[in-house]
Amino acid sequence: MENSKKEEWLFLNTKQNDPYFNMALDEALLNFVSEGKLPPVIRFYGWNPATLSIGYFQKLEKEIDLEKVKSNGYGLVRRATGGRGVLHDKELTYSVIVPEEHPEMPKTVTEAYRVISQGLLEGFIDLGFDAYFAVPRTEEQRAKLKDPRSSVCFDAPSWYELVVEGRKIAGSAQTRQKGVILQHGSILQSIDVDELFDLFTYQNPRLKDKMKKAFYSKAVSIQDLTDKEITIEMMEEAFFKGFEKGLNKKLVPFEMTDALRDETNRLMEKYKSDAWTYRK
Repeated sequence: MENSKKEEWLFLNTKQNDPYFNMALDEALLNFVSEGKLPPVIRFYGWNPATLSIGYFQKLEKEIDLEKVKSNGYGLVRRATGGRGVLHDKELTYSVIVPEEHPEMPKTVTEAYRVISQGLLEGFIDLGFDAYFAVPRTEEQRAKLKDPRSSVCFDAPSWYELVVEGRKIAGSAQTRQKGVILQHGSILQSIDVDELFDLFTYQNPRLKDKMKKAFYSKAVSIQDLTDKEITIEMMEEAFFKGFEKGLNKKLVPFEMTDALRDETNRLMEKYKSDAWTYRK
């Protein structure tokens, strides 16, 4: 049907900002979508300075070497989503904010994850990679997905794993609040795994090595997949097209309104506060 118009979602690329702005704007968008002030939104962003984000439930002082974070000059912020620690540096971060009641959004987190991540899949295909979803089938694979011991987000369970050039790509987290789904995640341009693992505390070196090996199998960056240089700009273009195609939407660029900026500024105070960052 040529004349069936695609549903329009908003698109916002805020480029690089500090961690408090990044998390506050995601939450501000969630609030505005929840209140019906905005239709669904897809946002791209980056991080300056490079930042360690930790999951909503993580015990900061127990799991993170705060001195190392500070001495490396990294930002530190707690996300509203679960999962584990992620070092945001050379990456394109995306967030998708959509009402739970949207007719195309499945009720379960994992099914909705697959629908939204179709945009990631198409983005990788646009960049010339072979990509598909794999569903873990064996009991053993499923048990492994549920192992709670790792502090690093890329191990977090997801029933549909995105496989690119034969390598599993993970790194998305989802929350549902106020009738809205917020999924955000990292699309890695490159990653320094040693750097990340130095920011966590471990009971012993053996455990650290084991975790690092497991992480290596998931934390695949674009640089690990190709010799071609793929810039952040190329990624922005490919994943913009990917989300349009994967979700079958027309993405309409929009600028932050004064009201949205005010709400973001208000929420930044929360993300900056020790009460939030060090919450038990």
